[in-house]
Amino acid sequence: MLTRLLRSKARDRTGEALYALAVTQARQPGFYTALGVADRIDSRFELYTLHVLLLVLRLRDEGAGEGEEAAQALFDAYVSALDHALRELGVGDVSVGKKMRKLGEALYGRMKAYEAPLRAVDDQLLAAALARNVYEADSADVARSLAQYALDARAGLSTQGLKAINSGPTWPDIHP
Repeated sequence: MLTRLLRSKARDRTGEALYALAVTQARQPGFYTALGVADRIDSRFELYTLHVLLLVLRLRDEGAGEGEEAAQALFDAYVSALDHALRELGVGDVSVGKKMRKLGEALYGRMKAYEAPLRAVDDQLLAAALARNVYEADSADVARSLAQYALDARAGLSTQGLKAINSGPTWPDIHP
C-alpha cells in the first residue's frame, strides 16, 4: 500500500514536470510572432494540446511500462491544469463539470485530429486540422509552417531517449 502511494506521488511529479516542459515550449514567442498564432487563451490551449500530444506520442512509442505510465501521468496533469485554470478564471463549482466536459471533448477531438497525420507524417492533413483549430481558418496554407514544426518535433523527439525527454526534450526551431 505504501509503495503504491509513493509511486502515485512520483507519477504525479513526473506528469507535472512533463506538462511544464510542454507549456514552456508552447509559450515560445516564435509561435506568436513568426507563425502568427493569436496570443489568446484558446490559441494557447491549442498549442498546449499539440505539445502535450507530441510528448504523449513519444512516450507511448516506448510501449508498456515507464513510457506509457509517464504518458498517462502527463495527460492527467494536463487535465488537472485545465480544471485549475477554469477555477482561477472564476468558473463556479457548479459550472466546472460542464466546462470540463466541453474542454475534454475539445481536447480529445484535437488529439484525434492531430495523431493520425502526425503518425502518418501527413503534412497536408495536419495543416488542415491546425488551420481549423489554431488559426480558425479554412485554408490549410496558414498552418503549413506550424504543421512542419509539429512533424519536425515528432521526428526529433523520436530520437531522444526517455531520460532526455523527462529532463527537457530538444524541440525544433520555429520557422515561418
